[in-house]
Amino acid sequence: MSAHPLSEIARWRVKAGPLGLPSVCSAHPMVLEAAMRATLPTDLPLLIEATCNQVNQDGGYTGMTPADFRARVENIARAAGFPIERVILGGDHLGPNPWKSLPAAEAMDKADAMVRAYAAAGFTKLHLDCSMGCAGEPVALDNARTARRAARLAAAAEEALPGGDMPAPVYVIGTEVPIPGGAMEKLGALEVTTAAAATETVSAHRVVFEEAGLDDAFARVVGLVVQPGVEFGNHNVIDYDPAAARELSAALDDLPGLVFEAHSTDYQIRESLAALVSDGFAILKVGPGLTFALREALYGLDSIATELVPEGRDRTLRQVMEMVMLADPSHWEKYYDGDAEARRRLRHFSYSDRIRYYWPNVEAEAAVAQLFDLLEDWDIPEPLIGQYLGHLFPTVRSGEVPCHARPLVLASIELVMQDYIAASFGLHRETGSLRRG
Repeated sequence: MSAHPLSEIARWRVKAGPLGLPSVCSAHPMVLEAAMRATLPTDLPLLIEATCNQVNQDGGYTGMTPADFRARVENIARAAGFPIERVILGGDHLGPNPWKSLPAAEAMDKADAMVRAYAAAGFTKLHLDCSMGCAGEPVALDNARTARRAARLAAAAEEALPGGDMPAPVYVIGTEVPIPGGAMEKLGALEVTTAAAATETVSAHRVVFEEAGLDDAFARVVGLVVQPGVEFGNHNVIDYDPAAARELSAALDDLPGLVFEAHSTDYQIRESLAALVSDGFAILKVGPGLTFALREALYGLDSIATELVPEGRDRTLRQVMEMVMLADPSHWEKYYDGDAEARRRLRHFSYSDRIRYYWPNVEAEAAVAQLFDLLEDWDIPEPLIGQYLGHLFPTVRSGEVPCHARPLVLASIELVMQDYIAASFGLHRETGSLRRG
């Protein structure tokens, strides 16, 4: 059995090469392809994660099982020329969350089956998160009960491993506050996880894992999810403040072999991402920030198509997306406040980017395909790119990105990935250049 690429991630800080890496949390094919294109020239593995609600044994909201998701990633990698052996598949928030309205016994049975499916499909980076209460329980559970349930899921994963040359999985424990995927309200200051809370979480899991005979599995715990003080809501982003997280960062000295995993790092500037990695938050989760960039590019092309082919379609992409979201409000209605006009804006432009749930819709996919078909034979005029895709204009003018629709969308996503990759190597932007942090 080969060694896991992340088994020594805690030592990356004292070795040449990367200090950390991004975790791409998306199932969108263009996001995955762009992540591969951005990662290919580097020495980094590509960590791609699916969440418990997105992908599970029942299909999740994507309709994919873990095996299905793996097949999708591998197909995209082959088409993109990305070595499949450089891909690490991860499962995020694996626990009873999708079924927390059920009694705990039933919810944990479902979680057990889900973790087995992830492990059997070759997902080798598993975040065990049993911190949420089920029916009749408190909203958040204490460390001891959380750890006992996590140990149960670790045992299930260990039993379901496919064997062969697949490395044994590494584990991440703990959870973050606020909710995964971005908060709903306008955010103010956030409470950073205390050093004591971090060490207590690790200690509680260590005790329970050892009692359950899972010493070997606990030895493969490489990360702890904490709140370093970063988050985004519908309207704003809370930027990383290294001073506020200094005590938490220092706690890693007492947690040998571990790094911190930071969730909701979307929309952080490159300097903040680099500071996070430098301070030991070595795994940077990003999802909505990538699909936000996808939507920006598609909407820019939508406006360009209206300029170039004004009679080419009955509805614009944006009009189709509005129709699709109004027909099924389940993914946005309870997350967006305000009057009708405010909610309309949020449907399309919120940092939470809940429009991402609608791209797999049949009508949405048809509208995107129609947009690409309309622009397929166009060398898009640079002034229109400057007007509607201004963030890509410098790369177009320099010749790095061709004036064609699909490469422009991929480039938009790659720009976000490049900030994460640069931060992973401790690089900051400084007067247009990069330097080692």
